[in-house]
Amino acid sequence: MRNIVILISGSGSNMAAIVRAAEQGRWAERLNARVVAVLSNRADAQGLPFAQEHGMATSVLDHKAFASREDFDAALMAEIDRHAPALVVLAGFMRILTPDFVTHYAGRLLNIHPSLLPAFPGLNTHQRAIDAGCRFAGATVHQVTAELDHGAILAQAVVPVLLDDTADVLAARVLSQEHLIYPQAVAAWLAQSPMRVKRG
Repeated sequence: MRNIVILISGSGSNMAAIVRAAEQGRWAERLNARVVAVLSNRADAQGLPFAQEHGMATSVLDHKAFASREDFDAALMAEIDRHAPALVVLAGFMRILTPDFVTHYAGRLLNIHPSLLPAFPGLNTHQRAIDAGCRFAGATVHQVTAELDHGAILAQAVVPVLLDDTADVLAARVLSQEHLIYPQAVAAWLAQSPMRVKRG
C-alpha cells in the first residue's frame, strides 16, 4: 500500500477534497494508495479535525519553535518519513521549503498554485491577475522543485475573470476548480507506474 501524506496550514479544503476522492474512488483497492496522515505547521489549522474524523493520523510542528527554516524542515521530514510516504501533497501549506526538503522528496512532492503557471508565481495571484487585465485565471498542479512555483505541470483549470471581480470573488471561483483538479492529478500520478516517475 502506497501512503500519502498531506501538509496543510489552514482550512484544508483541498486536503478534504483529496480525502473524499480517495474514499469515493476506492483508491486503496484501485490504486493501492491511501491518505494516512495530515500534518500542519499551525495547531489551529481548521483541516485537522476533518482529517481526524476520517481516520488520518495528524500532528502539528510549529515552525516558530525552530531556530531556522532548515531545522524546521529537518524535523518535518522526520515526521513525514514516519509514515513511509510514496507521495507528499502540499495543500495550502504556507511555507517555502528548503532545497534539502525538496531534494529529499524529489519526484514525489506535489503542490497546487492558484494561477495559470508560469504566470503569477508567489503570492497575491488573484489581485495580480485582475490588475494585469487578464481575461482568464486558474490553478495549476505541479511537481515541486527548488525554484518557487516551478516544476512539471500536471494539471490546470481555467476560469474567467469577470469585470466586477474582486480578488476574493476570483479566489473562490478558482478554489472550486482546485477541488476538482487536485484529486484528479493525484490519482493520475498514482496510476502511473512508479518506474515512470521522474526522480531528481
